[in-house]
Amino acid sequence: MAISRRTLLTSAAAVGALSASGRVFAPAIAQNTPLRIGILAPRSGIAAAPGENGIRATQWAAERFNAQGGIAGRKIELVIAEESSPKDTIERFSKLVQQERVDCVLGIISTGVGLALGPVVEEARALTIYWDGTTQDGVEEKIPNPRYLFRSTDNECEAIMSSLLSIKHWKGKFATVAGINPDYSYGRNNMAAFIALLKRFNIEHKVVTEQWPKVGTMDLTSHVAALKAAKPDLIFSSLLFADLPVFMKQAHAAGLTQDTKLVFPAAGFQHTLMKKEFTPEGMLFGHNTLYFANPNASPLAKEFVAWYEKTYKDYPEWEADRAYFAFASYKAAAEKAAKAKNGSWPSQSDIIDAMVGISVESLGGKGSWRKDHIAEQTFVQGFTTHKNNYDFVTLGSFETMYSTDLQKPPGANFWEWIKTAQFKI
Repeated sequence: MAISRRTLLTSAAAVGALSASGRVFAPAIAQNTPLRIGILAPRSGIAAAPGENGIRATQWAAERFNAQGGIAGRKIELVIAEESSPKDTIERFSKLVQQERVDCVLGIISTGVGLALGPVVEEARALTIYWDGTTQDGVEEKIPNPRYLFRSTDNECEAIMSSLLSIKHWKGKFATVAGINPDYSYGRNNMAAFIALLKRFNIEHKVVTEQWPKVGTMDLTSHVAALKAAKPDLIFSSLLFADLPVFMKQAHAAGLTQDTKLVFPAAGFQHTLMKKEFTPEGMLFGHNTLYFANPNASPLAKEFVAWYEKTYKDYPEWEADRAYFAFASYKAAAEKAAKAKNGSWPSQSDIIDAMVGISVESLGGKGSWRKDHIAEQTFVQGFTTHKNNYDFVTLGSFETMYSTDLQKPPGANFWEWIKTAQFKI
C-alpha cells in the first residue's frame, strides 16, 4: 500500500519521541527473568485470518520451546498487540519496546505497515523480525542496510515462481492475457513481473485487460464483467485476502473458470475457502512457504498441522510458517550466541550477529538469513485437484523452489535482475 506524506511524518514523530525519551531499547537480560517476545499481528479486518495463523503458530512454538526449557534457559512470555494502520502499529511497537520492555518483536503482514515501521525499528535499535510484508516501495529498497530489522523473502518470489511454471507448462497454449490484482505495490509488482518474464522468454502474448480493485473490495462484478468481455486465454491474479473467494465465486458464475488458464500465486492465503464448487481443477495455485498437505513434509510440520486441525478444526496457511520461522530463528541465534558466552545471556548485538547466516528447520522446510537480513525459504506451487477428502481444492501435482532461484541478490535492482538472472524452468 502506498505510504503517504502524513504516514511518513507520523513515523518521524514516533522516532523523535523514542529518541527524546532517552530510553533506547534495552531489554532485560537477567538469566532468570522471563524472555518477553512482542507480537504485532492483525486480528481484525481483511488480514485477520493470516494474522491469527501467525499468532497460533507462535503460541504453539512458545509452548513447545518452554517445554524444552525455554530459550537459553529463559522461559518465554508473549506480549501480543494489534497490527492495523501504520500510525497505530508504530505506536503499539513503541509501547512494546519502551513500556513492555520486550526482548524482541515479531510479526507484521502488511507491506504498508512494514515500510512505515522500518525506520522506527532502526531508530529504536530494537531487534525486529518481520513475518511478511516486504519493506520495499515497489521493489526499490528503502532500508538497504538494516542493523536491527530482519525481513521476509521478497513478496515477488511467488510471482516469479508462478510465471516460470506458467511458461514451463503452458508455453504455446495461450496468446491473450488478463490480470486482476490488488491495487497496491504487491499486486502491481506481481503483474509487472509476470509480463516481464513472458517477454524475457519470448512468449508471444497480448494483454487484453488489467483490473485493479482496491484492497478489500468485495463487489467485484464490474471487474469480472470486464474480464469476461476481454475473453483472455489466461488470467493472472495476486488476490489473496477475503476478496479472493468472492472473486472465484463470481468468476465461476460468469463462466470464467471453465476454459481459462488461471495463475494465482498467492491463493494459499485463503486455501480452505477455495471450495471445489467454484474453484476448478488445473488452476496454478501458490501456497508460498507452507503447503499443509505436503506428503514430503517434516515430522515437525506434520505435528503442527495435526495440532492445528485438532485445535481449530481448520488447516494452516503460510503465515503460520513465517511466524514459526521468525521465532525459531531468534531461538537458534540466541542459543548460539549464549553458547559462545559460556551460557551467559547474550547482548542484543550478539544475537543479531548470530542471526546472519543461521539456518533453521521451519514448518515449510529449511530457512536461513542472508547478510542483508533477508530470509531465504522454500516455496510451493502446483495445480489444483478435487481428488481429496476436503471440500476445498488441494494440489494434485506441485513443485518446490528455494528462494535463491526466485529473489534478487543483495543490492540488485529487481527489474534489471529479471533481465539477466539464470532462472530454472
